[in-house]
Amino acid sequence: GKSTLARILVGAWMPDRGEVRLDGATYDQWDPNILGRYIGYLPQSLELLAGTVKDNIARFDSEASDEAVIEAATIAGVHDMILQLPDGYATQIGYGTPPLSGGQVQRVGLARALYGMPKVVVLDEPNSNLDATGDEALARAIVHLRQAGSTVVVMAHRPSAIEAVNKVMVLREGAIVEFGDKAEVLRKATRPAPVAAVGA
Repeated sequence: GKSTLARILVGAWMPDRGEVRLDGATYDQWDPNILGRYIGYLPQSLELLAGTVKDNIARFDSEASDEAVIEAATIAGVHDMILQLPDGYATQIGYGTPPLSGGQVQRVGLARALYGMPKVVVLDEPNSNLDATGDEALARAIVHLRQAGSTVVVMAHRPSAIEAVNKVMVLREGAIVEFGDKAEVLRKATRPAPVAAVGA
């Protein structure tokens, strides 16, 4: 249920019932090319596309500035790792180069979700392949986004992913069983269940 909710929140899928609105308008009332600038998404199953690391972070925007790409990578805590790649941001992905590790792919994907500082960012299991350093970078990125006025929705099983959020919603069998301030909801939780956490 949580990944379905994530896809609906970013407009990849349309709901059978109800509607999702951004600034009061349903997604079908937005120009898709404009809407994409305001939404960042890190899916649970992530694949980078053939191209450079910069291309992938910039969502293949041919007019992307180096500054905007580096800003996203820095917020995601992946800038230094990228500089260690054979050609830095110009390193080609998918052209016979050694593949990135699962954690590296996830952190580049996080930078892509943050590119352009979108107003709504949805992260589905963003730390499934991250080590402790990656977890810390993720928490810092969420805090940075919230301070910049973005709404961040985190779908997760691992508690470390929701460290930097302020509200939690617990889903069980596709239904909401709890929603409210993080401390209160976690205190009430009696058994593990998928969690959607929100930071605003």
